Amino acid sequence: MELFWHRRDLRVADNVGLAAATGAGAGTDDDTDRGPAAAVFVFDPDVLDHASDVRVRRLLDGLAALRDDYRERGSDLLVARGDPETVLPRLADVLDAEREAHHDAVLHDPDAIRTNAGDPYSVYSYYWKKWTDRAKDDPRPAPTAEGLVDADALAAAVGSEARADGGDPVDRVAVGDLPTPADLGFAEPDAAVGPAGTAAARERLDGFLDEAVFAYEAERDYPASESTSRLSAFLRYGEIGVREAYAATADAMSEAGSDARSDDAPEQVEEFQQQLAWREFYTQVLFHNPEVVTENYKAYEEGIEWRDDPEEIAAWKRGETGYPIVDAGMRQLREKAFMHNRVRMIVASFLTKDLLADWRHGYDHFREKLADHDTANDNGGWQWAASTGTDAQPYFRIFNPMTQGERYDPDAEYIKEHVPELRDLDPDLIHEWHELSPTQRANAAPDYPAPIVDHSERREAALAMYKRARGEDPEE
Repeated sequence: MELFWHRRDLRVADNVGLAAATGAGAGTDDDTDRGPAAAVFVFDPDVLDHASDVRVRRLLDGLAALRDDYRERGSDLLVARGDPETVLPRLADVLDAEREAHHDAVLHDPDAIRTNAGDPYSVYSYYWKKWTDRAKDDPRPAPTAEGLVDADALAAAVGSEARADGGDPVDRVAVGDLPTPADLGFAEPDAAVGPAGTAAARERLDGFLDEAVFAYEAERDYPASESTSRLSAFLRYGEIGVREAYAATADAMSEAGSDARSDDAPEQVEEFQQQLAWREFYTQVLFHNPEVVTENYKAYEEGIEWRDDPEEIAAWKRGETGYPIVDAGMRQLREKAFMHNRVRMIVASFLTKDLLADWRHGYDHFREKLADHDTANDNGGWQWAASTGTDAQPYFRIFNPMTQGERYDPDAEYIKEHVPELRDLDPDLIHEWHELSPTQRANAAPDYPAPIVDHSERREAALAMYKRARGEDPEE
């Protein structure tokens, strides 16, 4: 018998370790006479210390879908609580099982792609060239019922041992019974965390590749268009395998090229594949530089003198900055546990370059509120915006939040969806909000705040701040 530990791979299909443990790796190096396998998920208190209400809810939903997939195959999911280093060996002894370990979160191991000099990459464009040229493994098959320990056998083995040992850690192993958020010390979030599980992931991927991907480059930056894949949470929890997702994009690219859908259809699909590569680029950055979670990747000679005004940061979190596109994004985050990628860049630039606040305030807030929070991706994105990361935005390129709103939400559809105080206004008036007089604002939308800072003034302050950090004269 094999014991397989689920972590960030809440799926039965295209799961390297599970395929190996169940002998379902036909046609691959995993083709073995192994199994049956028992699957377990462990609620680790050390991991939960860094969790949030939103992510615990989303995790539980994903685990419920995973459990259902096992039950459809006549098995079940073992659910444990405690230190994995204690629980797993004890459970393996109870089941007389071997344990499996495989790398399965990305297409390419984070140590597999290096520069010609043998160093990790810090520039995405060079990393992408090698990433796209590397062969990609095929998706792994899902296990059959024969490859899994049936539910009755699991209940008999775990239940009898628990009764015999009383307070032993295995006593905290249940067959299919998931805790509530309250059981784990969390509350039900106010935000809607969205669907979970492999079936929902495949439905989303199929819908995206059927149409939206072929206009991806042109439409992805417009938050009202819903033209992005929305796969981030599914990939973050491993509810769909990255090999399966990549193979689907390769099929879409091939079909687009053969049916003459459009001249640039394959290139549009490749633009989306680059998002998968970005995910792996930041994974290898974190792998080689774990300190970036709390420290700047790029060191400044004199250090950055962040302003860190608590009232301004609080207004940013509430979505009450008086900059409509920023506030729409922050309120979408609060309501949906999600934010469109272009808007993530806008709100990050606003926090770091307009409010002159340390990027770590934003990273911590995203970690708390995003259902799709991924340490590597979020950290990479925040440090990019703050001009402190790998391949970062130059410090002198500062997003103008009003220009960004007018360019990427010209009809203010996205803004009006999330900022109800502005729904009755003409889009032009919304995009001119920073230029209106107090009387004009009071007449147009009395419940919406005036801008809390002057962008032009703060832009100059940000340039001076970064120049000082670089050891330069801010007056030059």
